[in-house]
Amino acid sequence: MGADVVDTDCLPPVEYVTVHGHRRAYVKVGSGPALLLLHGLGCDHTTWNPIINSLAEDFTVIAPDFLGHGESDKPRADYSIGGYANGMRDLLTILNIDKVTVVGHSFGGGVAMQFAYQFPERTERLVLVSSGGLGREVTLGIRAINLPGFHPFVGLLNLPVMRHLTRSLLVGLSDSGITAFRDLDEVADIVGAWGDPRARRAIKHLVRNCVDMSGQIISMRDRAYLTATLPMAVVWGEDDMVLPRKHAEVLSSLAPEARVEVFDDAGHLPHKAHPDRFVEFLTSFIAETQPAVYRRANIRRLLLTGGAPTVAEAKERQLVVIPGAAG
Repeated sequence: MGADVVDTDCLPPVEYVTVHGHRRAYVKVGSGPALLLLHGLGCDHTTWNPIINSLAEDFTVIAPDFLGHGESDKPRADYSIGGYANGMRDLLTILNIDKVTVVGHSFGGGVAMQFAYQFPERTERLVLVSSGGLGREVTLGIRAINLPGFHPFVGLLNLPVMRHLTRSLLVGLSDSGITAFRDLDEVADIVGAWGDPRARRAIKHLVRNCVDMSGQIISMRDRAYLTATLPMAVVWGEDDMVLPRKHAEVLSSLAPEARVEVFDDAGHLPHKAHPDRFVEFLTSFIAETQPAVYRRANIRRLLLTGGAPTVAEAKERQLVVIPGAAG
């Protein structure tokens, strides 16, 4: 995939904290302004390994494993988007971190948006990486998790002989140079993690909350105007086969002030395909923007107007006033 080889001996150690009776795994490294890195569906904090040490040179980096993922517990619990956002707030509170720039990949992008929506007073910036929640379209592979045969099928793939064959096939296809197969090495890791039946149950509960056979259920489109007071950036891979690149254009139309960067020669994991470029983009975005300052009056105005400019704003910006907008 073109990503650099990561020296795992230099990676920060995994730490643990118990929240509401469940163990949560995370890594925390560096110093400076806080970054919260949220991984995608079926992944864990290691998806950020190619960039975490570089970011730690300038930032305090927190990369958790979501409940039901990685080394975190996998109980029968709340696997809703809102529940995950609450869990991130609780983790940050325990770590004594008040405000963060939140960076979310894929499903983690949906959680990042929900976190910013629920806790604007704790969100300085929002960075979405090949994010869910911006349109109905999503790969059939994720929609198929809702099918009755998902649990036994993935269990079969993780039988001793099948596990080796499955991984070899997926990694081989990933290394073939065929664009459509470029992210299958990550899929191999996910399928391996789902050898744990508790992880499969957690993923099925999670997907049921946000995806059906027609595609994504949850969308931020109706609330995108609330990001008007929040610096936002979007990174996408040109060849994303999981969530189409056009979703970045959707967000650009809904939030015109957002910075949109499309990485050539990258699929669903642009931060792994081009880690140096990703770090440079993220660092520059943070350096060139002021952190959001939460003001209840601003949120109230946006809610009342639906994002339409007020009379004063329209005059200042020489815009046409939308009827019914508050003055």
